[in-house]
Amino acid sequence: MKFILDTGVLVAYLNRDDRYHGWATDMLKSVRIPALTCEAVISETCFLLKNSIEGKKNLLELVARGVLQIRFDLGSEVENIRNLMVKYADIPMDLADACLVRMSEIHTKSLIATIDADFRVYRRNKRQVIPVMMP
Repeated sequence: MKFILDTGVLVAYLNRDDRYHGWATDMLKSVRIPALTCEAVISETCFLLKNSIEGKKNLLELVARGVLQIRFDLGSEVENIRNLMVKYADIPMDLADACLVRMSEIHTKSLIATIDADFRVYRRNKRQVIPVMMP
């Protein structure tokens, strides 16, 4: 099974002071490498780690080593992303979440690792519950 990683998991893993650091560290030990993510998640993670040069460096090192692979092309998926963001406008769904939902549709045998409870509401392929791993 492929793991798709959300922002909160990466922030928790890279920030020892995060309340989910232990969970994220333990969970990532069980992840089959490479894990998947998207550029929107990398961008959000860098923003949230803005005061941690070490955290941002380590995040990009995970990408450079192939531990994290970016397997999403927003340009070719923009219509699907727009549809998801409109459908979940009441939450509201951000770009990273929309990309991860779409990735779970593309990678059908995947699990999204997240701390974001909105993934309990989101559906892939309109009605399917998205398999998630949460603390």
